[in-house]
Amino acid sequence: MKKQSNRFGARTATAVAAMFLAVHAAWALEPFKVQDIRVEGLQRVEPGTVFASIPLRVGDTYNDEKGAAAIRALFALGLFKDVRLEAVGGVLVVVVEERPTVADVDFVGAREFEKDALKKAMRDIGLTDGRPYDKALTDRAEQELKRQYINKSFYGAEVVTTVTPIERNRVNLTFTITEGDTARIKDIRIVGNKAFSESTLKGLFDQDTGGWLSWYTKSDRYARSKLNADLETLRSYYLQRGYLEFRIDSTQVAISPDKQDITITVNVTEGERFVVSSVKLEGNYLERDEEFKSLVTIRAGEPYNADQVAETTKAFSEHFGNFGFAFARIEAVPEIDRETNRVALTLQADPVRRAYVRRIEVAGNNRTRDEVIRREFRQFESSWYDGERIRLSRDRVDRLGFFTEVNVETQEVPGAPDQVDLVVNVVEKPTGSLQLGAGFSSAEKLSFSFAIKQENIFGSGNYLGVDVNTSKFKRTLVFSTTDPYFTRDGISRTVDLYYRTDKPYEDQGGNYELVTTGGGLRFGVPFTETDTVFFGAALESNRIKSGTNIPAAYLAYADRYGSSSSSVPLTIGWSRDGRDSALAPNNGVYQRLNTDWSVAGDARYLRANYQYQQYIPLNKKFTLAFNGELGWGKGFNGRPFPVFKNFYSGGLGSVRGFDQGTLGPRDVTGASLGGPKKVTFNTELIAPFPGAGNDRTLRIFTFLDVGNVYGEEEKMRFSEMRASVGVGLSWISPLGPLRLAYAQPVRKFAGDRIQKLQFQIGTSF
Repeated sequence: MKKQSNRFGARTATAVAAMFLAVHAAWALEPFKVQDIRVEGLQRVEPGTVFASIPLRVGDTYNDEKGAAAIRALFALGLFKDVRLEAVGGVLVVVVEERPTVADVDFVGAREFEKDALKKAMRDIGLTDGRPYDKALTDRAEQELKRQYINKSFYGAEVVTTVTPIERNRVNLTFTITEGDTARIKDIRIVGNKAFSESTLKGLFDQDTGGWLSWYTKSDRYARSKLNADLETLRSYYLQRGYLEFRIDSTQVAISPDKQDITITVNVTEGERFVVSSVKLEGNYLERDEEFKSLVTIRAGEPYNADQVAETTKAFSEHFGNFGFAFARIEAVPEIDRETNRVALTLQADPVRRAYVRRIEVAGNNRTRDEVIRREFRQFESSWYDGERIRLSRDRVDRLGFFTEVNVETQEVPGAPDQVDLVVNVVEKPTGSLQLGAGFSSAEKLSFSFAIKQENIFGSGNYLGVDVNTSKFKRTLVFSTTDPYFTRDGISRTVDLYYRTDKPYEDQGGNYELVTTGGGLRFGVPFTETDTVFFGAALESNRIKSGTNIPAAYLAYADRYGSSSSSVPLTIGWSRDGRDSALAPNNGVYQRLNTDWSVAGDARYLRANYQYQQYIPLNKKFTLAFNGELGWGKGFNGRPFPVFKNFYSGGLGSVRGFDQGTLGPRDVTGASLGGPKKVTFNTELIAPFPGAGNDRTLRIFTFLDVGNVYGEEEKMRFSEMRASVGVGLSWISPLGPLRLAYAQPVRKFAGDRIQKLQFQIGTSF
């Protein structure tokens, strides 16, 4: 096989010589009038390809110049390894020998990369099924494979190419890869540091010498790109602490002879620490100097901080953008006094020129329609550039929840200095999901739930979902659809149809059921950019099916008011969403208020629920999140609040560590009844999951949960609230939003149902 590969390589290497000889042969022909053109030697290439490429037609006079041009044109196609011209009478005969065609590309021994990813890389090079075989491309492919393995720290990887001829002048290419072992970082040394310890500085690096999580993070694998990022982190650390003249003198990366161990040495010069002596503004600030001064975060008397300087210049640039100046230039000019180690900063500003937006383009949306993104924009085409509207537009698109990344780029229009184009770059996430949930407890043992949801059906921005819970004791079937732009003004329409049954837990015995059937229609009216008011109505039927061990509260309600009841609740709600993202928020406030008022039917009641969430970024990595929820209900017309409208608490989404929906009042049999009053408080400290890379939705958190449910005659006492602490993980996975939590109850009472480990795909905090 290897000899055959060399033979093909030798043939390819003589292509230029063959071209020269063929051209020489063409020159040997005497000029003649072409009466016909014939092509010989074709196997897969169409004759039309040859006829279209050569500069000769029937009736033309053949000469050396045209013959040479014809041969050059045919070689330029890359389809032939030999071409020559012959003359038989008045017939021009084009004799070609086609290059072998690649029939298949395969990889043997590749474990670090998926074969599909490797084949895509080969396609990018030009080496794929159906393309002519080229030895030069094969050599390039080998080097590319080795480069990819080196990037993964496989410095001893070897690649051998085998070319196997098959019928019809085709070849199979097999890349046999011997990966070897990965080279791991054995030691990292920092030389020249005085102000900070080496361990402190090494702790800033993403790359390290390994730890208990290295099997996942691969932090002990060397990569030049990662080292460059770590060096920038080191530089930023010093510049944030006043070391204005800090520099990295050199970096040495040494690999052991067996290509298994890597040692990194970083040589630095810290320089002196500088303190800011003054900050002043110079240039054109649109006669709004005081407004710009209020944006300055640099403080005189404090150490020089490059992040504060960058934050200030960015704030200036954005503020200029609010007035249409898209290309404002802001420069922080330092005046260094090395005798006193002080630096005076001058912020020079030039707004340049005002611009308006010529065109808004959308890129990256393979599924989502352009109009779904464009209708969220508050910056319009042919309008003055407005930085605040652009940021608002970006946030609105991000809050759709259809994209993992949303960025808006400003591009100058060539030849039009007062115009810009905006390019909205999005990275779509899977919006269709099969959502799964499971839990284990002493009551239900193992229970499952699932839902099929499409948040962006057919790329229209509409929502369609079917939610099914197959729990043995709580079964649910819900169909819901939402059109967020039912009208051009952004009024949404939601239709809900649902069927629910509740049964007693196995250890409680009994076979009674609580059945709820209904449907509703509601509209959402946007009053501001972040405020939406909801109006709607529903028709609902509730039935208590008698059975053994039925809770006394259900039995008393059924005996007094009947086992079946209907209601017509009117819905009035309000929400305000000021979060920076719907997928993985790090900043902002979300509020929601919903009230159901039953104005007709057998059951008359008022039910209200209020939720407040706030996300506070502590730094670039950590976010503090708060969630509070209050529920309240009251019955009218001399009736108590309907038992089938009670609030429930416990489990994911409320107080973790307790079995789902088991907190609050209980029947004498121990059955959980819920209640018309509910209070829940959650606090989370969120951080990116180590090694998550660019996936900002993969996060870990610690939490504290407090809450309970109370009966109609009970007072909401803090002393009766349950509490738990724990750790968890959240991720917008391909199957849907995943949340996993391990909780330890720190305040519990006798009879509480504990469920320490809980997970669900499709829930949120």
